[in-house]
Amino acid sequence: MTSHPIFAGIDVGASRTKVAILDADKNLIGHKVKRSGTDFAATADECLRVSLKMAHASENEIVRTVSTGYGRKNVSFAQESKTEIGCHAKGCYHYFPMAITIIDIGGQDNKIIKLDEDGTRSSFKMNRKCAAGTGAFLEEMSPRLDVALEDMDTLAKQSENMVRLGSFCTVFSGTEVLENIRHGKQVPDIIKGLFFSVVKRVMEMDSFTENVVMTGGVVAHNPYLVKMTEEIIEREILVPEHPQLTGAIGAALYAMF
Repeated sequence: MTSHPIFAGIDVGASRTKVAILDADKNLIGHKVKRSGTDFAATADECLRVSLKMAHASENEIVRTVSTGYGRKNVSFAQESKTEIGCHAKGCYHYFPMAITIIDIGGQDNKIIKLDEDGTRSSFKMNRKCAAGTGAFLEEMSPRLDVALEDMDTLAKQSENMVRLGSFCTVFSGTEVLENIRHGKQVPDIIKGLFFSVVKRVMEMDSFTENVVMTGGVVAHNPYLVKMTEEIIEREILVPEHPQLTGAIGAALYAMF
């Protein structure tokens, strides 16, 4: 047993790799997010190295490592792997120990996970067949609008007359975007319409319980999506401090037991 035991969770997504380091009191002391790229193992190694540096810790202080996500089997130094559904649920319940509906909007998929008061999963749904409603959808639309992805949230907030798009399909939405540009629609209004498409796509996946939590990289970088969802469901939504890290945090919590 090490003198300063720490626990590592690694979430290797198709788009981004996330690492979370927890101390024995379940405090987040180190973390890193990086584009997964084409070498999942190398990216996981790099994220762990940076996270340990932030935590002022060394690799030999790690008691246990658990991996999750699309590339979880590529993490050679993990002692165990867990499903991303389980890790997202565990990570969210850690911050919000109550009955919750989790909406996770990632780069390549969406998840809706329902937990009861004890944190037991009662249901989940996942969208992996289409890019609509995911980060990939916004990444595809960004160059069509000649707008940097990181600027889309700010521009959406400036909209005064949202453009409603008729299609959820990424291909058809791209055509709609070009048509709206041709007809002189304002870019902020189009972007807000794209955000609305993401929210509507997620809402069509399942119903929500009273307490709703939103997580994922898309949420982390586009908080206006949360506000739009709040306006539609007419209640406040809970967001953890690091919404992109909940899967990795959940994996680290699994590493503790």
